[in-house]
Amino acid sequence: MTADAMAARPVPAPRSDARFLRAARGLSVDATPVWFMRQAGRALPEYRRVRERATLLEITRDAGLCAEVTLQPVRRLGVDVAILFADITTPLAGLGVAFDIREGVGPVIEHPVRTIDDVRALRPFEPEAAVPALLEAISIIRRESPVPLIGFAGAPFTLACYLVEGGPSRDFGRTKRLMHEDPAIWAALLDRLTEATIGYLRAQVAAGAEAVQVFDSWVGGLSPLDYERRLLPWMRRLFAGIADLGVPTTHFGVGTAGILGLQAYAGGDVIGLDWRIALADGRRIVGDRAVQGNLDPTLLLGPWEAVEEAARWVLDQNDRRPGHVFNLGHGVLPGTDPDDLARLVDLVHNHGASR
Repeated sequence: MTADAMAARPVPAPRSDARFLRAARGLSVDATPVWFMRQAGRALPEYRRVRERATLLEITRDAGLCAEVTLQPVRRLGVDVAILFADITTPLAGLGVAFDIREGVGPVIEHPVRTIDDVRALRPFEPEAAVPALLEAISIIRRESPVPLIGFAGAPFTLACYLVEGGPSRDFGRTKRLMHEDPAIWAALLDRLTEATIGYLRAQVAAGAEAVQVFDSWVGGLSPLDYERRLLPWMRRLFAGIADLGVPTTHFGVGTAGILGLQAYAGGDVIGLDWRIALADGRRIVGDRAVQGNLDPTLLLGPWEAVEEAARWVLDQNDRRPGHVFNLGHGVLPGTDPDDLARLVDLVHNHGASR
């Protein structure tokens, strides 16, 4: 799909009065908006039926299927947001990276990136050529969704971890070794990934996404020192590169209680909190930013009483202040009962409005 075709694609007018969009901008709302990371996935029987005939990668490369899966939780759960169904590694193919997503393992990179020649071999990212089906899915979703659509991308550090490690990792040893042993290679890799991420997010907004979220799933493995010296400049460049789009941006990581202040300084209208920090404490650290979170997703595998107690605690921590989007501290886990998710949506909505 050419850039001209993309520009000609009709995009509905923005829904600036939507709960999520107002809360993300720190404005009062009639009820706290709620959505769930990985809300479109294995917890939903309708998604499992789709997976019987298509792999995750096949879904992301079929605009109609991608739109269908993205909208499934909106219809079933009553959430305030649709989030584009894709994988963090989806744009890597556009860089010339061969990979597969293996069941029970995750993304596996065919040829890990560990030398300057490996970095130089990465192609410039051209969204319209790399992810045309995903961009078409965004247009379909915008026309059909009753709630705003969030586009998303993996953050440069998390993408670098996959590329350098060759797949998921617990300690990111190869990545940290490269970061410290050869900072020139590390900088070159982050340069490529940052520019690709900016282009990817800008294309999603051009196609109709009304907000974007940057997922830094592995950044909690960094010390504050390493984040400040070896990642912060690129994260600031990333958020500066999408600042003119006029849509709310969310900056989320896992295990980030020790670097929340640095994340807020890096950028993002909304800072995501996982369950390892009290929401009130997170709000104090990030200052005037809106926050998103932060129920422990494992609670939804247990009794409803525990979910209700913790959800009310999260909401009470916010004390009805503007600028709170209720979410889990990470993604919905397989085995979660969709009825409990819908029940949680009702609980959050009924808890009250922000002042």
